[in-house]
Amino acid sequence: MILLTGGAGYIGAVAVRELLDKGFAVRVLDKFLYGDYPLADVRNRVDVVEGDILNWDEAWLDGVEAVVHLAGLSNDPTAEFNPDANKRLNTDATQAIAEACKSKGVKRFIFASSCSVYDRGMMAEDALQNEDSPLEPRAAYATSKRAAEEILLDMADDNFQPVILRQGTVYGWSPRMRYDLVVNTFVKCAFETGELTVHCGGEMWRPMVDVTDVAKCYLACLQAPMEQVGGQVFNLSHKNYRILELAHWVSKALEGIVDVKINVEYGSQTARDYRVSGDKITQATGFRTRRNVDESAREIAQKVQQGINKDFHNPRYYNIKWLEQLVEMQDHLKRLGSIF
Repeated sequence: MILLTGGAGYIGAVAVRELLDKGFAVRVLDKFLYGDYPLADVRNRVDVVEGDILNWDEAWLDGVEAVVHLAGLSNDPTAEFNPDANKRLNTDATQAIAEACKSKGVKRFIFASSCSVYDRGMMAEDALQNEDSPLEPRAAYATSKRAAEEILLDMADDNFQPVILRQGTVYGWSPRMRYDLVVNTFVKCAFETGELTVHCGGEMWRPMVDVTDVAKCYLACLQAPMEQVGGQVFNLSHKNYRILELAHWVSKALEGIVDVKINVEYGSQTARDYRVSGDKITQATGFRTRRNVDESAREIAQKVQQGINKDFHNPRYYNIKWLEQLVEMQDHLKRLGSIF
């Protein structure tokens, strides 16, 4: 059995289905902060545990052979919203889960990290970075992921073999859809306004990867011989794109669906900017990403045409908006007390 933390999330909901399709038994551990609807059509095929990774229960590892750890805060805005929670969820909880795995004899542990650990800003040297490049993460999110990486690598030995995947910016359709990721946002804006706006001249580089390719990479790391992947860090990226280039690819993908105008703004030089090499994962496992930006953008557009995820203002599609609403409601209920 594979334990998938965060299995109802944007990536997790896709990974669950990929694992099931390949015949794996799956246990999903999720707090269901955004709801359990992403698992609606597969729930009877999955062992579902509603739980909080900050309150770990050793029983969650019973019968588990490997862990794919996705749970935690997943972008800069949510990390900055509550830096303390970001550290507890992304770093401290990762360490606690890894220690529980090691104690229980669960050797294979796949950790979803981020290519944002490479970001040093637009004024930094423009160099293609690999897994051995020096790191100077700046933001709370990247810092928490890097701290977790260091903990996991320090724990690695013959009995515990973490596999760290530094994922590029993810795009594509998921049963738990997000419109706060750049490609997905562009598709949403195309339908809403017919305009895509890029900032800083659109010169920023970003490594990108489709959500289904991410899920398939987890499979590759679960199936690869341990000596090929254990205790190692891998970048996971389909291609490096400039943001302006992404806008043009999305515009092209939506031809015949919606007319798109691209607006370019200039100004701030504080945007994230980095390029990475994804060669190492292919050399180790033979895995290659497949899905291009235009293919994924068109799929999202076709879903919207069918009325799926068309309610663009639904706060569940935006991590920070949903968290802000939940916290506001939590505070309101504390003040209100019993409703009846």
